[in-house]
Parts: sequence; structure tokens; C-alpha cells
Amino acid sequence: MTEANFRKLTYYVISMAVIFEAGHLLWEHLNGGIVSHHLLHSPDYPAISNWWGLFILPFLAWLAMARIKKRVNFQPSDSSVSRKVLNRALMGFLGMLMLSFLQSVSFTIGYGNIAIYLSLGLLLVGLFLPIYRAECIFGYVLGSILFTGAIIPFIGVLVTALISLLTALCIKPFILRLLRPQPQ
Repeated sequence: MTEANFRKLTYYVISMAVIFEAGHLLWEHLNGGIVSHHLLHSPDYPAISNWWGLFILPFLAWLAMARIKKRVNFQPSDSSVSRKVLNRALMGFLGMLMLSFLQSVSFTIGYGNIAIYLSLGLLLVGLFLPIYRAECIFGYVLGSILFTGAIIPFIGVLVTALISLLTALCIKPFILRLLRPQPQ
């Protein structure tokens, strides 16, 4: 993919994120007003408005595209390797998008236990797969934005992504060192 094509794709992704969030906020405004969420569902804590989605979603779109571009640029000029990086980024994005959408739908229709099990499954998967990548975080927030807004899933996935990152940086190398045969 050429630099100009990637830049154009970046503009499209960011534009679609802005349009999607603006449409979501317009729908909320026309159906009772923009929703605000209290942290931990307690009115004792401050409320966070869904207006933050106009900042969070385009920022995550830009960050995801910038990080993908950086990973592609670090690869050799061989297009098959770059294609693999793009495919893995797309799989991470779509996987997290579908997971968060399923979580949101199950919670909305009254099956909160399924949403909790999916969250625990995400935490477990995060121990083995790099869900700390920006495209995964963007996919997760985008998938649940219609049901909960942007800020609550953003906070939740940041916690899970941090656990995934710490596992990848600390625990995984330690386990690999233990499994490596020791020289005699």
C-alpha cells in the first residue's frame, strides 16, 4: 500500500468515526437528550457525558491508523509481510468490534451474566493475544458505543489492555525463559 493510499484510508477511517459518533449523539439528542453515565452506576460519583465520544472515537481512529502505519513501515519492503500486518490489524479490530457488540447487546436485552463472562473471557484472551494494540481498543469502543457511549467502554478496555501489555512485557518473557532449555 502506498503512502498516499494509506493517508487516504486514514482520513476515511477518522471521518467515518466522526460521522458515526455525530449520528449517535444526534439520535440520543432527538430521543430524550444526550446520556451521561455515573462511574460505577453510583449517583455519588460524577457523571460523564457521551459528548466525550466526539473526542475519544476520532482520536482512537487516528491512533490506530498511526500505529498500524508504524508497524507496516518497520517491515521490509516485501508487500506480503505488510499485507500480513494489515490483515492481523484488521482481525484484531473486527474481533474486538464483534466481542464488544455482543457484550453490549447481551447486557441491553437483560443477559448481564453473558456480558460478564465475555468480559472475563476477554481478560483471559488478553493474557495470550495483544489486545493492547490501538486497533483492538478502537474496535472495542466502536462496537459498544451505541449502547453505552464511548467513555465507559474506553475505561474498561484500557484496564484490560494494560493487563495484556504487562503480561506481554513481563510474564511472557519470564515463561519463555523458563521453557527454554538451559545450556549444560
